[in-house]
Amino acid sequence: MTDIELPDGEYTAVVDNVEDGLATVFFERDGEEVGDALLEASRLPSDARHADAVLSVTLSDGSVESASYEPERTETRSAAAQDRFDRLSRRPPSDEDS
Repeated sequence: MTDIELPDGEYTAVVDNVEDGLATVFFERDGEEVGDALLEASRLPSDARHADAVLSVTLSDGSVESASYEPERTETRSAAAQDRFDRLSRRPPSDEDS
């Protein structure tokens, strides 16, 4: 699949989606998104082949050298996203509520 145009090293990867055997993956370093790639889902650990899975990956020469699923980080990230959504979806108090 596509070469990953990022320097060799350790990254956090987040699976955006998996469809037709291909995974869209976003790469982060130090909390900042630094790139993305379309990968064959078979290159990911089997338990990480779903949207919002968080992985620790090592890139080498434009490819995934190793990847490990981080279930605790996946759950924490999911809970934080749900919390943000819940806060944003609350209706602000009306003038009548004051």
